[in-house]
Amino acid sequence: MSNEVFAQPLARYAAFKRVGDFVFLSGVIAVSPQQGLIVKGFNDVPEDVADALGRTGEFSTDMKQGPILAQSWYVLDSIRRTIESAGGQMSDVFKLVQYFRDLNHFPYYSRVRKQFFTDESPVSTVVEVSAMLPSLDILIEVEATAYLPQR
Repeated sequence: MSNEVFAQPLARYAAFKRVGDFVFLSGVIAVSPQQGLIVKGFNDVPEDVADALGRTGEFSTDMKQGPILAQSWYVLDSIRRTIESAGGQMSDVFKLVQYFRDLNHFPYYSRVRKQFFTDESPVSTVVEVSAMLPSLDILIEVEATAYLPQR
């Protein structure tokens, strides 16, 4: 496994752990501890990503949809980069646990998830929670489990 970890923890716990042929990722949120950044909308993701996610340029629409779309992309991209640093790919992820502050956000997240899992979606658990650390700005957290046989 590479030393480069993309899904960084905010406190003193492991971002991921290999146990035999399995890699378990702690819950990933849309935060960059290195930059002190909480992803709050389209302005916090690359321009091409914001456009691909459906940025309209309409303030009221982008303010409603932008936060969950941008956070969904950031979280799934962090999972992708972490799995790739471990020598795998997103198709090796077979289980997701997704926590939402508002289950009405699930359809937006689901749209983004299809961009990362183009063939077969992982088995999935979806839960609504009242809050997530470090702030109420966090709308989604995702845990992932991947099967990566050691060679």
